[in-house]
Amino acid sequence: MDFDRHCSEIVTQTDLLVRDAGDADLRAPVPSCPGWTLGALARHVDGGHRWAEQIVRTRATTFTDDTIVRNVLGDDRGPLPADDLREGADGLAATLRAAGPGTEVWGPFHFRSTTFWARRFAHETLMHRADAALAAGTPFAVEPEVALDAVDEWMELDVLPQHFDLRPEKRDLLASGRTLALEATDRDAAWFVDLTGPVITWRRGTGDAAVTVRAPLTDLLLLIYRRHDAAPPEVSGDAALLDLWLHHVAFG
Repeated sequence: MDFDRHCSEIVTQTDLLVRDAGDADLRAPVPSCPGWTLGALARHVDGGHRWAEQIVRTRATTFTDDTIVRNVLGDDRGPLPADDLREGADGLAATLRAAGPGTEVWGPFHFRSTTFWARRFAHETLMHRADAALAAGTPFAVEPEVALDAVDEWMELDVLPQHFDLRPEKRDLLASGRTLALEATDRDAAWFVDLTGPVITWRRGTGDAAVTVRAPLTDLLLLIYRRHDAAPPEVSGDAALLDLWLHHVAFG
């Protein structure tokens, strides 16, 4: 998936979120986001799009206040604010495309370009669509190329060594013999995670791992994001290591 496809997916996944939420009550709890209602989730998604749009539009060079993303309180009466959600997604995609790929703007860690923001919000929106589907009790499905790119991005973000500074307890993952393999049962796709060195590393492919997890691609994506409607995977080997890894790598 390239920059333009990521921009398109911001809009596509927002449209699908509106569809998947359907006529669900905005007061419905979101099981994967404890304490949130469907209305809070919608405000978070809309706020994220508008926050990122401001960063790109202004060519921000330092952190931009993200209260609009974090403040999810609001009135949960009435229907899902579909028009607002679509407006925010359209605005972000248009601003990204106007700036073009690789344009320098502020971002977390070493990510300092529009390329990062297009990919991040494509998959941020995708996973919050999963949350909306959970809240509304509707099926969740993802195109294979989108799911593959989402898992790759998750892997790339999770192995950043800066996480050890932010959450020192994550170092508890590192030890001799600790390796994991994730294998899709419905696609030719697999990932291998190595926890045996001073930092976490990953690669596409499989190998002789301490624990191997097999599941359909979408379920693997939901598993690593800890969206709990994923069917229980097939696990062989050290299941306790899988549980430990999932405990320490949660984000999103």
